[in-house]
Amino acid sequence: MTTHGNDSTRVSDFLLNCFVRSPSWQLWLSLPLSLLFLLAMGANVILLITIRLEVSLHQPMYYLLSIVSLLDIVVCLTVIPKVLATFWFDLKSISFYACFLQMYIMNCFLSMESCTFMVMAYDRYICHPLKYPSIITDQFVVKAAVFILARNALLTVSIPILSARLHYCGRNVIENCICANTSVSRLSCDDVTINRLLQFAGGWTLLGSDLILIFLSYTLILRAVLRLKAEGAVAKALSTCGSHFILILFFSTILLVFVLTHVVKKKVSPNVPVLLNVLHHVIPAALNPIVYGVRTQEVKQGIQRLLKKGW
Repeated sequence: MTTHGNDSTRVSDFLLNCFVRSPSWQLWLSLPLSLLFLLAMGANVILLITIRLEVSLHQPMYYLLSIVSLLDIVVCLTVIPKVLATFWFDLKSISFYACFLQMYIMNCFLSMESCTFMVMAYDRYICHPLKYPSIITDQFVVKAAVFILARNALLTVSIPILSARLHYCGRNVIENCICANTSVSRLSCDDVTINRLLQFAGGWTLLGSDLILIFLSYTLILRAVLRLKAEGAVAKALSTCGSHFILILFFSTILLVFVLTHVVKKKVSPNVPVLLNVLHHVIPAALNPIVYGVRTQEVKQGIQRLLKKGW
């Protein structure tokens, strides 16, 4: 568990201690969490297979949707199995380097998903049918994917590196279900001010800028939609874009709530940010393929055709 040096004790692994003050939470949370995990994995895999096999879905919009599904799958696999193993089998231990790898994947891939939402919002804003094919092309998707990967992979790598370089002096019990930076760095006997400021600034720079641009795009979409005169067009457009925007707000708002609970942590139960942090890694992943995929007529028809072929 620890290795002894001349001047200090170095941690070689951590223990994830979920819901310290309310252990019973693990019991009632394990079933819905496992169901959400299965829904997220199943729905995203079905969506990816449908987009891959249906030639009619080989379009930029659905390529972007595939990126979101891939990101959701990676995030779920990184977080939820370990959480369930802790709940069911009391496997609390996680190695030092695995902890910081999990931290990096969570920070990086959630930022990548936020950035992909921003690109998808731009895709929806282009409301001139004659210009759309010349702007949103396969080449555009490739460039967007490279930008999403490069921006977030580079800008989020500093946080786990700084956290891994801290001295933990033998303290290795993380009061969380996952290796969140704020929970891990709290164990350090070093000054973590720079680490926390970087986490705060990085989060708001990446996620905050994405949310502002998404909000701007949907505002312009709403303005364009209200000008439509075709019967039923406004209601259909508002229904589609509205559900997308609500899901994006949920994705962003739960991060805001998590930050606020740390700022005013003395006024709320310590279990609240832990619960929000866990749910944030599975609920959007379960809802994304339904809101973005199944509610889309082309995807729904593609799934139906694949099911008929299977039978």
